[in-house]
Amino acid sequence: MITRKLLLGVALSCAAGLLSAQDRPPYGPAVTLEQAKKIAAAAIDESRKQNWRMAVAIVDNHGLLKYFESMDDTQTASIGIAVDKAKTAAMYRRPSKAFEDAVNKGNVRLMGLPGAMPIEGGVPIMVGGRVIGAIGVSGMTSEQTAWLPPQDSKPCSKSFYFILQSWT
Repeated sequence: MITRKLLLGVALSCAAGLLSAQDRPPYGPAVTLEQAKKIAAAAIDESRKQNWRMAVAIVDNHGLLKYFESMDDTQTASIGIAVDKAKTAAMYRRPSKAFEDAVNKGNVRLMGLPGAMPIEGGVPIMVGGRVIGAIGVSGMTSEQTAWLPPQDSKPCSKSFYFILQSWT
């Protein structure tokens, strides 16, 4: 039984490594409550401008919930989805879209990783090249929740890229 669990753990670890050929950034100190509130406020402000109803979750560098807001009339399912997207981005130190892209290319084994939400809308919060937490949003379309394109750091939409650039 222990051997089977060990092999499963190794297999899942290897599968996680398939998502990116690059080294993942190191963890830094956890996002503070003040930082989390500023980031969430920027996301909510943009959501209001766009007339979206969304849920916003900020987690620390280990994927534990630090701050959460849900706008009035946000669909109920978006609450848990936003938290799961943020957890994915923090725990695996990459945008949740990396999992979505890999699954879309046929790597369905990744769907078995614990805590991996393969849906765009979660992104790590970086300070000084270190992951201090993550934000997850839900309640809009994938195009509206787009953060960064997979290959570079230019904005891929007008929606939320500015949030992580303007909160400090």
